[in-house]
Amino acid sequence: MIGRIITERVGPVTLLVISNADRQNALTASMRDELTHALEWADEEADVRAVVLMGAGERSFAAGGDINELAERTLEQQRHIMENGSVFGAVRRMRKPIVAAINGVCLGGGLELALSCDLRVAVPQARFGQPEVCIGLIPGGGGTQMLPRIIGLGHAMRLVLTGDVIDSDEALRIGLVNEVVPAAALRGRAVSLATHIASRAPLAVLAAKEATRAALDLPFEEGRQRELALFEQCFASADRVEGVGAFLEKRHPSFRGC
Repeated sequence: MIGRIITERVGPVTLLVISNADRQNALTASMRDELTHALEWADEEADVRAVVLMGAGERSFAAGGDINELAERTLEQQRHIMENGSVFGAVRRMRKPIVAAINGVCLGGGLELALSCDLRVAVPQARFGQPEVCIGLIPGGGGTQMLPRIIGLGHAMRLVLTGDVIDSDEALRIGLVNEVVPAAALRGRAVSLATHIASRAPLAVLAAKEATRAALDLPFEEGRQRELALFEQCFASADRVEGVGAFLEKRHPSFRGC
């Protein structure tokens, strides 16, 4: 446990649980720092191959920033916080795959946290939105940049301009989440998905994530060159030899991550 971030291991998967349920897992400044440290730790641990991020309790993944803290900050204090790294950037920088298990309210900074993950699994009761315009702000953790890339400009404009909250059915329809599962199955499904990814060749998974993420930031030809360079790294790996050999011999591969 790192502060109020609970860590748990399930085989090659690490669960990180935001434990602030009495405040709907609001992302206070201290909790953002704690979560950043937990993410960096998981990314460096050699035997961790995938991560699941979820909120404690049954009501909320993360309700966003702490409005009480926000109300007391000056512009300079807020600028200092945003210019000195963010928990959203820490999620996006992770080399390893990360799955968001969304068990309830997912608003504002909470949605930006989920958007920063690679995959999102939600319960039917989950609610999603970027309500910042309702209090005279705009998303500040990357929401305006990630939403159009994930769900398209039209759907993103609706969420950002209206501040409206949508349910899981609509989130699934517009591609905001990958799956909707019963609440009782959420943790198991998220861990199962992460474990399934962790069963693949470790170097190839890291390369696949890096190459696919590059498509968000690079022109096509630059992204294609990144893909080729990563493909060559995988081709030269012992795991590629093992994977191809196992396929030809009709057996399960035994990957070593090298």
